[in-house]
Amino acid sequence: MRVSVLTREYPPYIYGGAGVHVGALVQHLRQKCEVDVQCMGEPRDGATAHPETYPGGANAALRVLGTDVAMAAAVGVADIVHSHTWYANMAGLLTSKMLGIPHVVTSHSLEPHRPWKAEQLGGGYRVSCWAEKTAFLDATAVISVSAGMRHDVLASYTGLDPDRVFVVRNGIDTTDFYPDESTTKLTSLGIDLDKPLVVFVGRITRQKGLVHLVRAARDLDPDTQLLLLAGAPDTPEIEQEFTEAFTALRAIRQSVTWVVDMVPRADLRPILTHATVFACPSIYEPLGIVNLEAMACETAVVASGVGGIPEVVVEGETGLLVPYDPEQADDPAYVAAFEAAFADRINQLTRNPELAAQYGKAGRERCIKEFSWDTIADQTIDVYRRAIELFGSVGR
Repeated sequence: MRVSVLTREYPPYIYGGAGVHVGALVQHLRQKCEVDVQCMGEPRDGATAHPETYPGGANAALRVLGTDVAMAAAVGVADIVHSHTWYANMAGLLTSKMLGIPHVVTSHSLEPHRPWKAEQLGGGYRVSCWAEKTAFLDATAVISVSAGMRHDVLASYTGLDPDRVFVVRNGIDTTDFYPDESTTKLTSLGIDLDKPLVVFVGRITRQKGLVHLVRAARDLDPDTQLLLLAGAPDTPEIEQEFTEAFTALRAIRQSVTWVVDMVPRADLRPILTHATVFACPSIYEPLGIVNLEAMACETAVVASGVGGIPEVVVEGETGLLVPYDPEQADDPAYVAAFEAAFADRINQLTRNPELAAQYGKAGRERCIKEFSWDTIADQTIDVYRRAIELFGSVGR
């Protein structure tokens, strides 16, 4: 089977979970079939890269569509095309039409569930919504990274046939993420290894809910340290909002550290390993690879109970969940209550390190049993075979 994978992100230039997913999936697919990768951005090994430069000076969403055309034109002989995120979905649609082959889409997130992107893209957000919807409705098969995401896909795009929407979850390589007792990086950051440590890893976006964690941190126990590995803000506005909240927190709490630069994996492992709690305050999360990374390092997780997170973090087994209702996001009292509850759940574990350690060990066991990339590659190939059958049955 010859597969063409279309994606914006591809290692080593990645900034989110979709890039992590594609990099790991391609690595394992290549052990089972022939895989070509078309991506966007800087040249790199293992893929053909296309710069987002046409049309020059246009809105970012329009430049993406220009790059989609270049990607589709570069695809050679293939039996199936597989696109990831709206950035590459239209390239997949065009490739499918040009070559007369099935198009499989993976839904890592959904544009209708990320209205804050209008701040980043302006009118381009309407373009991204249109591109995603058009590609999804035309796709031969849609892969959702969680059962929760599958529900959202079918609710958002009611014209989709449920029999064409499959669940193949994100995975984790437990040979890359594992307990690492090194302390060099932590010491260099001024972390006290004898005190509880809460860690956040992610971009500064509304989706990741980092501002909520910073506000919640006002209610953490006095000896608890907070380490934020956070960068790449979506917009100047969200960067300013976070910076103001962080500054206010530092005025009353000194044991808070913010690292802007991306931390190499060799340093991230020991940081996650030594964390008492990994915090994931996302207000929208299709699955949450960062939680798997923390769990693989034997760290307990406190997370929002949204999207696919409850399919990863098992309440009272690998961590604790905090309910969050996006419909009440504009209610200040509700948001304040969510932040207080998040702090309370973290305090429950920092006050009981034995329980946190128990959750951490159970988390790694769950990663090994349930989230192997080799299994996920097999499941993806099964979807490819099903897509070829579906494509042939309707003579597309």
